[in-house]
Amino acid sequence: MFANVSVRVRAVRYVDRTDRRELVHMSKFESLDERSVFSGELGEVVQAVQPDGRLFERFRRPPGVRIVIVSAGKVLLTEEYRSETGGFDLRLPGGKVFDSAKSFAEARRTGRMSEAVKEAVAREALEEVGIIVSRPEPLIVAQAGATVEWDLHYFLVRDFTNAPDGPAPEKGEDITPKWLRPEDIYAAIRASRMSEWRSVGVLLGLVFPQEFPAFAPH
Repeated sequence: MFANVSVRVRAVRYVDRTDRRELVHMSKFESLDERSVFSGELGEVVQAVQPDGRLFERFRRPPGVRIVIVSAGKVLLTEEYRSETGGFDLRLPGGKVFDSAKSFAEARRTGRMSEAVKEAVAREALEEVGIIVSRPEPLIVAQAGATVEWDLHYFLVRDFTNAPDGPAPEKGEDITPKWLRPEDIYAAIRASRMSEWRSVGVLLGLVFPQEFPAFAPH
């Protein structure tokens, strides 16, 4: 049996349009009148009055993407130095959709969220692991929590080609791609070598049962 996992999911839907799965952002918070009380380079603090009159405050930052690339019974992860842990961590390839709170707000205003998320999947897969993705499939949008709006958009990739020049990480990034079997990933999780717990939940709760049904962690 798989370990019990809980992943909070923001209100989103995927709509088939001419054989493409189109992401439609449907934040329940953004339907309320809100005001920004602080704005930084990467995020903002916003307040909204709820229907019952209570004030709700949260921090909003640009969303990210995480890419689950599977092939020949393995998943492509990265081993990356993370300043928040002070060491190397196993992670799914991915990164920010927008580089600033301003560009994030503009995409929400103009309805470019779906397009921007797809562009980020292609960009981050190429930069971090040297993969050119084909037909990425949306899996889930995992939410950070009620008072922190930082969505992670997860995509499954089965079809891909290797970029001729390999990965092209950004300056300062220390990233090594690693193909790992499900049992190796599970052992790494148990050994606290994978600290992004939303990704752990998606792998154990969604990807492993779907892609590796014969694998049963113990």
